[in-house]
Amino acid sequence: MKKDIITFHKKDDNPSPFKLIFTLGLAGFISGIAIIGIYEITLPTITAYKIKVLHEAVFKVLPGVTQIKKLHYTDDDGLQVTTSKQNDDDTLYGGYNNQGNLIGYAIPAEGPGFQDTIRILYGYKVEQRQVVGMEVLESRETPGLGDKIYKDADFQENFVALEVEPTIVLVKKGAKSAPNEVDSITGATISSKAIVRIINKTNERWLKRLNK
Repeated sequence: MKKDIITFHKKDDNPSPFKLIFTLGLAGFISGIAIIGIYEITLPTITAYKIKVLHEAVFKVLPGVTQIKKLHYTDDDGLQVTTSKQNDDDTLYGGYNNQGNLIGYAIPAEGPGFQDTIRILYGYKVEQRQVVGMEVLESRETPGLGDKIYKDADFQENFVALEVEPTIVLVKKGAKSAPNEVDSITGATISSKAIVRIINKTNERWLKRLNK
């Protein structure tokens, strides 16, 4: 008696290339929409926080200031008060006392550090031709080394009465002998150099405008 032979065919579980591409594309699209949505929702909060930090820093780098005004520079009109929320290389902050007299300017600046871009704010007094304070607004420098640019009190002290002419010079820690010199941070020379370089470069743009 002949027996029936039943053949079982294994189903192919591998998805087609089209289905795989479609699935990956859909997942990427949904992820992109989610990221954009989160960014749009959190952007106002992040922006408001940065403005708050910046304003607080103005009072730190310009001792004695009780009022601040945002100023924008143009070649035609010089410095003018602005209410624009936009910031650019021609924007800084004027610091005033209770009588409305100008004490100095708080100048935003940024440049490359060891790890990433360093953003700072420094105070400048025109009559004294001095930097009178420096605050690091944003930095990703190496913890324990590069982060000393804002954690090391001795390094911060360099910027309390720092003369800007002929230019600011970084020297080996303990070797400072002139009012335009900055003691570097041991083990974080690159980050120290970055701060001095950022201020010098920014001064090239601003001092000729402010010292008129």
